[in-house]
Amino acid sequence: QVQLVESGGGLVQAGGSLRLSCAASGRTFNNYAMGWFRQAPGKEREFVAAIRSSGSTYYADSVKGRFTISRDNAKITVYLQMNSLKPEDTAVYYCARRIGSYLYTQENYDSWGPGTRVTVSS
Repeated sequence: QVQLVESGGGLVQAGGSLRLSCAASGRTFNNYAMGWFRQAPGKEREFVAAIRSSGSTYYADSVKGRFTISRDNAKITVYLQMNSLKPEDTAVYYCARRIGSYLYTQENYDSWGPGTRVTVSS
């Protein structure tokens, strides 16, 4: 497994921006798709975005046009740029490595990081 550590969360006003980072250890990072998920209080963890090793990106409808996922293989880091934040984006954000065949469900991911909390005030 690869070890992942998220950072960059915090408190921001609605309409603001944050950039999350997910630092990985291990040389196998570059060969895998990586994903961001989030879990709001009292809710199930949900898919946010994913990026393949090729650079192809995928987004949940709720964040499309506002969030951008990217990766820097040299730095073995995945990023999530979040713009135009809304109170409903408040959650703990997790990154993970995809090992299964489907990008959008958490069952196909492993090596979950501890998460970073994002709070968006109205």
